[in-house]
Amino acid sequence: MKRDDLTGSALSGNKVRKLEFTFAQALTEGCDTLITCGGLQSNHCRATAIIGARLGLKVHLFLRGVPAGLPDGNLFLDHIVGAEFSFYPREEYYARHSEIFSELAEHYVKLGRKVFIVPAGASDEIGLWGYVVACKELKTESEDLGFSPDFIVCANGSGGTLAGLVAGNIYHNIGTTVWGINVADDNAQYFEAKIRNDLRAWRERYGQDLDVQTPAINVIDGYLGPCYGKAEPVVFDTISRVAKTEGIILDPVYTGKAFHAMLKEIENGRLSSANNIVFVHTGGIFGLFAQRHEFRFRND
Repeated sequence: MKRDDLTGSALSGNKVRKLEFTFAQALTEGCDTLITCGGLQSNHCRATAIIGARLGLKVHLFLRGVPAGLPDGNLFLDHIVGAEFSFYPREEYYARHSEIFSELAEHYVKLGRKVFIVPAGASDEIGLWGYVVACKELKTESEDLGFSPDFIVCANGSGGTLAGLVAGNIYHNIGTTVWGINVADDNAQYFEAKIRNDLRAWRERYGQDLDVQTPAINVIDGYLGPCYGKAEPVVFDTISRVAKTEGIILDPVYTGKAFHAMLKEIENGRLSSANNIVFVHTGGIFGLFAQRHEFRFRND
């Protein structure tokens, strides 16, 4: 397991890797305000808000959903570090996504601020570098431990982590196969096209001489559950099982679904040929607290 849940404390998770490059670009351009988006319990938004606070930059989050009661989980941390908020019902969030970005950017420009737009999950050609670099780490770590990964498996929510792993696999000549478990409302075909476009933009922006058309984009559907952000009881059971047997905490939005799916795919044969699988633990522990009521606690 690649423990990217240990990349920090409040900043834990895969989002930090991508945002390292996103914030570097924003600072290079002299920006003082970042605008980004996600769900109420977005790990990406939480990480963006915390890094913004550290660097003295304003962060405005427009979030999908309307909060009820006291903030919990990631949203609680967003409030603590002083992020600005706009909340939109699900339908309006999707229907007016680009317009909302434009409206917020125009608002801050009128205030004399310089704005940097960050897509959901920091999943673009800039953030893609995060997992290109992670692949270099992964290759060194696996060599030090004396094995070669047959498969790398990760949760796929906005495509950025998977895109970076695909590029990093080529860039560092790891020679493995990368699998993304889809935990988002979009399907595999959407992500195959989206990730291919991000890889193309990365190659062109940074002058990379890599073949990004030939490599497979392996996205496994069928484990979304009710919808993005909500999981079936079997996923919560898997989270509890892993916690009790390994002392490792997964979450119901990303890693819990992906780990459960990986086990099922080993059982049904798709991943059973591997001797060594690296599961990328992308974090998400704070979102777990907002769904504590879903666990069936026992005394056994």
